[in-house]
Amino acid sequence: MSSRRDDILRELGLTPVWRLRESPESAPAADPAAAPAVREKPGAAPRPARGEPASLVPADERAARILGMDWAALRAAVAGCTDCKLAQGRNKTVFGVGDERAQWLFVGEGPGADEDAQGEPFVGQAGRLLDSMLAAIAMKRGENVYIANIVKCRPPGNRTPEAGEAAQCEPYLQRQIALIQPRLIVALGKTAAVNLLRREATIASLRGRVHDWRGIPLIVTYHPAYLLRNLPDKAKAWEDLCFAVATMRGLLADEAAPT
Repeated sequence: MSSRRDDILRELGLTPVWRLRESPESAPAADPAAAPAVREKPGAAPRPARGEPASLVPADERAARILGMDWAALRAAVAGCTDCKLAQGRNKTVFGVGDERAQWLFVGEGPGADEDAQGEPFVGQAGRLLDSMLAAIAMKRGENVYIANIVKCRPPGNRTPEAGEAAQCEPYLQRQIALIQPRLIVALGKTAAVNLLRREATIASLRGRVHDWRGIPLIVTYHPAYLLRNLPDKAKAWEDLCFAVATMRGLLADEAAPT
């Protein structure tokens, strides 16, 4: 491991230095409160091939229109959206950022003050921590990584997005996922996890296992903003990142295996 990686891990408070293991079989153990590291829904349909449209069932005419958009139309629709009350107090919409054909998709909760001012997700202190977390696993924002949120506008006072607000933004995120076709989704925090998985649960109960989002594997970890307030849980987040890397290795190995 390079000295730069060591420096990053020290900044995360993960010393002595944690090291990624070389094989998926040796992924770190999950939180004791979590269920065993097993893949949910073993009978789920396989993930669509790259470039094949995701199977999405529009709930209404608005959703159907959004789910047929290309990137340019989708960006314009988000920028002009006034379909929920969050639009009233926003400065800028926060569409998402990164590689539009990324294998990794990270989904957070919603924009904060810095994101609302700049129009890009995770640019404040939590964003800097996320960048450090990515660097610790030899990844970088914009390079095989896409970052988005459950809602595209900042909730007042950085409160948790309401169900109706998340529902209005859901088709936008669904279309982003369909266009990106990521190999793996990482839900950052409880709000992202419960909205994507459509069930109420604790982070502890969701960590350490591979969930399913319409055929795409999904892993849950802590939101960087939470980690800034709860430094001891950075070690658990590092376990989750190691588990995500091992899971991705397994996915890529399965895809490369002869049929």
